[in-house]
Amino acid sequence: MTKMLSEISEQPAVLKTIYEKNKTVIKEIAAELKKRGIKHFVFAARGTSDHAGTYAKYLLGICGGYTCALAVPSAITLYGADFDFSEECVVGVSQSGKAADALEVISACNEDGGVTVAVTNDCSSPMARIAKYHLDCSAGPELSVAATKTFTAEMMLLAHLAAELCGNEALKEALLSVWEQSSEVIDKVFPAIEKEAARYTFVEDGFVLGRGIIYPVALETALKIQETCYVKMKGYPSSDFYHGPIAQVDRRSFVIILAPEGKAFKDAEAMAAQIAAKEAELLVFTNNEELAAKYRSVLLPKCDELAAPFVFAPAIQYFAQCLSLSKGLDPDNPRGLKKVTITK
Repeated sequence: MTKMLSEISEQPAVLKTIYEKNKTVIKEIAAELKKRGIKHFVFAARGTSDHAGTYAKYLLGICGGYTCALAVPSAITLYGADFDFSEECVVGVSQSGKAADALEVISACNEDGGVTVAVTNDCSSPMARIAKYHLDCSAGPELSVAATKTFTAEMMLLAHLAAELCGNEALKEALLSVWEQSSEVIDKVFPAIEKEAARYTFVEDGFVLGRGIIYPVALETALKIQETCYVKMKGYPSSDFYHGPIAQVDRRSFVIILAPEGKAFKDAEAMAAQIAAKEAELLVFTNNEELAAKYRSVLLPKCDELAAPFVFAPAIQYFAQCLSLSKGLDPDNPRGLKKVTITK
């Protein structure tokens, strides 16, 4: 078993216990933000952690009307920009807690008197120490270079913060139980995913599409396939894909569509029909039986729409791992990469 698969398989257990380990801090953060009337969030992250922050952007906007942005660290570290973070909540997201550029953004917010939160998998890390609040992924050591369990752990912590801040009890309940659907993917769906991955051994490039709440997982799917399989993949929201990139698709193209049931499902369904009409290699990950019956697909368990990323993430992670192995590669040790990458 690869380290990557071992860590993918640990996700249900991490998701099941993470809230209890962090609920006191989550409530403290939400209380301060409400008391101070802070309605703006800035997420400082890179790579997989950036995708987790993007998920939080959707949740905070959908559930509470909060405005969110991704930080521009180089504006500070390279150009010396002086932002006013006094009325902001800056959230640094980093598996290692050592991201130097994100640390600079947190430091700037601290100086301005804003609220700072660190989401890391290391409570002794620089980011955990410098931020006012720390949310601990509590995922245990992650040894494979490709992040898997820390991705869903980061998303879960941010989702619980959004649920607490927005007073969304339905979301909180969905988050507390979604580990069961995540476990079902691992126990029952992995054989089908392995079979599908073998079909695409010789794929060299492609696209991953997913709109709305599943878009961050589309970005993460592309990244996982890039780093473990050396395949040129690009993630798009399907709404943006119509504005130019779809012109690249022909019968030689490989396209993955992520289509959970919910507000964006009809868009995914319409995009699948367009891609199929172009005779491209189409693979759909969905929890809708009718759509799954129309195309080559992986059928996933039903779940709450806003919690869908926790069901789809282990599926796409395992697909990347299987595709890497089918190509004769080592998904645990991608060439030219190391576990901790520090940019400033």
